Amino acid sequence: FFFFFFFFFFFFFFFFFFFFFFFFVRCAQRFPGSQFHAGKKPWEVKCDVAMTCATQNELNGDDARQLVANGCMCVGEGSNMGCTPEAIEVLQHAGLLFSPGKASNAGGVAVSGLEMSQNSMRLRWTTEEVDQHLQRIMRDIHEQCLAACRRFNKGQDYLFGANAAGFLKVCQAMMEQGCV
Repeated sequence: FFFFFFFFFFFFFFFFFFFFFFFFVRCAQRFPGSQFHAGKKPWEVKCDVAMTCATQNELNGDDARQLVANGCMCVGEGSNMGCTPEAIEVLQHAGLLFSPGKASNAGGVAVSGLEMSQNSMRLRWTTEEVDQHLQRIMRDIHEQCLAACRRFNKGQDYLFGANAAGFLKVCQAMMEQGCV
């Protein structure tokens, strides 16, 4: 068993190492103006929009202050809880647009739901049809967030809007099921 576990771990470690190494090398070749900054985080590079991706708490308070200082206008969580609470506070205090993962990262969950719908109904949608459904879903999420902000007089606090819209949706479902 130990040999199998060791082999499994060894194989996948090197597989992912080489995959990511070649992926980044190929990206750098495709985008000649790209630069690698050894020992630095991506948040230190000037940008208009920053997206956290793949890891929780990827963006902390110091990183958020760096983005603000660099003139970033918008931060979106492309991962679940990509920003620490301190980072969110810094971003909101500076007036940056901030989209929490529950809103901006909902597309992946939505597409999974669309795939399950296709499978259960034995349908086959084209890429364009899936994209149309996804765009409608994301537009609806955006509208629900803004509607919650308006309903509770929270301006354009997208974090509040996403939380309130999600809470209201759960409340509505509970009432429809007779739980409340």
